[in-house]
Amino acid sequence: MENLLLTLIIGISVLGLVAALMLAKWVMSKSDGTAPMRAISDAIKEGANAFLKRQYRTIVILALMVAAALFIGYGMIREHQSFDPVETRIALAMWITLSFVFGAACSLFAGFIGMWVSIRSNIRTAAAAVNSVNEALRIAIRGGAVSGLMVVSMSLLGVAGLYMLVKVFSGVEATKIPFMIVGYGFGASFVALFAQLGGGIYTKAADVGADLVGKVEAGIPEDDPRNPAVIADLVGDNVGDCAGRGADLFESTAAENIGAMILAGVMAKTVTQDPVWIIGVMLFPLLARAFGIIASIIGVLTVKVKDGEDPMHGLNRGYFITVFFTVIGLFIASKWLFYHESAPQGWIYLFLAGVVGVATSIGFIYITEYYTEYRFRPVREIANASQTGPATNIITGIAMGLECTAPSAIVISISILSAYYLGQASGFPNAGIFGTAVATMGMLGPAAYILAMDTFGPISDNAGGIIEMTDQPKEVRDRTDRLDAAGNTTKALTKGYAIASAALASFLLFRAYLDEVENYGHPIKSVDLAQPVVFVGALLGAALVFIFSALAIRAVGKAAYYVIWDVRDQFKENPGILAGTSKPDYGRCVDIVTKGALKEMVVPGLVAVLSPILVGVLFKQLGAGAEAVAAMLMVGTIAGILMATFLNNGGGAWDNAKKYIETGQLGGKGSDTHKAAVVGDTVGDPFKDTAGPSLHVLIKLLSTVTLVLAPLFI
Repeated sequence: MENLLLTLIIGISVLGLVAALMLAKWVMSKSDGTAPMRAISDAIKEGANAFLKRQYRTIVILALMVAAALFIGYGMIREHQSFDPVETRIALAMWITLSFVFGAACSLFAGFIGMWVSIRSNIRTAAAAVNSVNEALRIAIRGGAVSGLMVVSMSLLGVAGLYMLVKVFSGVEATKIPFMIVGYGFGASFVALFAQLGGGIYTKAADVGADLVGKVEAGIPEDDPRNPAVIADLVGDNVGDCAGRGADLFESTAAENIGAMILAGVMAKTVTQDPVWIIGVMLFPLLARAFGIIASIIGVLTVKVKDGEDPMHGLNRGYFITVFFTVIGLFIASKWLFYHESAPQGWIYLFLAGVVGVATSIGFIYITEYYTEYRFRPVREIANASQTGPATNIITGIAMGLECTAPSAIVISISILSAYYLGQASGFPNAGIFGTAVATMGMLGPAAYILAMDTFGPISDNAGGIIEMTDQPKEVRDRTDRLDAAGNTTKALTKGYAIASAALASFLLFRAYLDEVENYGHPIKSVDLAQPVVFVGALLGAALVFIFSALAIRAVGKAAYYVIWDVRDQFKENPGILAGTSKPDYGRCVDIVTKGALKEMVVPGLVAVLSPILVGVLFKQLGAGAEAVAAMLMVGTIAGILMATFLNNGGGAWDNAKKYIETGQLGGKGSDTHKAAVVGDTVGDPFKDTAGPSLHVLIKLLSTVTLVLAPLFI
């Protein structure tokens, strides 16, 4: 059974990689447009590669430092304990460190490949838009799917491969293996935090700088080639939404797979001592994820639209086809691996828990759409408030962002309770918590397609920029505008999906942390906030969310400052730029924002990584290190989910209020109402594209750090 399942899981992972390769080959076979188009595309590629090269160098240095600290902590500082899964502390240190390095390397590689294809898809999408919306849509979504399939397949292949390595070379009991590879999730989370944070700071610093000097001060249109920051802005879409979000979902799938395997092993051992059934239950999370890859491939290949049809209709059809096949995969995996004679109907309840997870992702997508689409009340209220100036725009936007936390919290609550009680109703002992793990696996089923939709956003945005900067006819610009509008929607929807997955995953990982601590001989029956040390740990967890958000938003302001002054200086130094008689120095602006973003990402990143470690180590001296960390993890997760929802949806609403006015409503472009909306959008930019997405990673990083370092807190 074990060998069959691992072969199937690894085989489907490889199939996902092959599908990504074939899609990339198909995209690269398409026309790359005219020479002026290629010149713009080449500038975007050059800027993206320069940023990624510097960013990866910084991340690798920091990751090697953490890897060394892990090895020293486990191999030299911590004493070997009788309940450790291997016989020596050096062996445990080696596996933890190896899995950390492997997780970090896989995450970097998957993010790089996804961005490599996306910055080559934009020019081909632009060239296709000259003739057809449908062809441009297919190129953009398939280019995005390369990133989605690479990320999910690499994540799954890494966990399954590590499982096999530990099994072959250590001889450890199967239920102990997940505790030895938790470093894989930590490595992925570590990379994701800096990739998302650095990319988010870059993209929003460039965007804010381009908008404030270009649109507001100089009065030139968006993506106008006279703006020195326009290439930096287009580069930012790729490094933030492609590489950054790719790393985010890579660590989601990696950490949740390992956490679910820990919970599966704990639950299965209470049902039977039959190793075949136990291993089958433990490998269910990986098999469910594998079937999700197949579902996503099918969904991507079905995306197309008719002439005149809204591109979102085609993308939505592909999503629901993916969801349909994801549910079928959950059904097959549940019936195969969960059936046991002690509870012959139990697999049905666990399957339904997985369906709850799928439904939760759909629910979050609709909530996000309601609060960020200008067809609905919240965005129109912000637009109407803009008629009386930027102050009322900002007040209303903040109110809408705060309001949207309520329906989000209700959906999360319903999903966790439903999955928990379905697990309990299965008849398996202690299966309630495992039901929430199955729900998380259901939610992550369509992850590859969701990431494809997310990457579709920057590809279509870049295509629109290329068309705008090369003075294409109005009908061509209209086609790319339709794709860009769909891309703005998909980016907002995927942020909602990321929050929902972070919420369910964090509950799963919190429970996994408690199980791991118990496995290491220190059971925590409850987290008692009436204890001063535990209460302080919880308070610091909530405070971490606020200080991290502040640092991330302030980092955008600082980096944008460099961009704004450079654009102003170029306009002063060379009056021919605004006159259209000479070209700005795009490379200079790209270089300035790159240096600024990488400099500003280090402090908030280190605060996020070091805070739970310091709480665990210092409070250990007071006899409650593990409990204080549990409280920090619990309350930090709750605060982080609500703050991320506020930042993402509030920022998205400001953005689309501006776009609603630009359609000709309430005075249209250039009006005082529009100028007020631009200010609101500028405030919302670091909310929705820097701090909000980075909080998704912070929430899961807290869990993976504590999972890896739990033995040091006891």
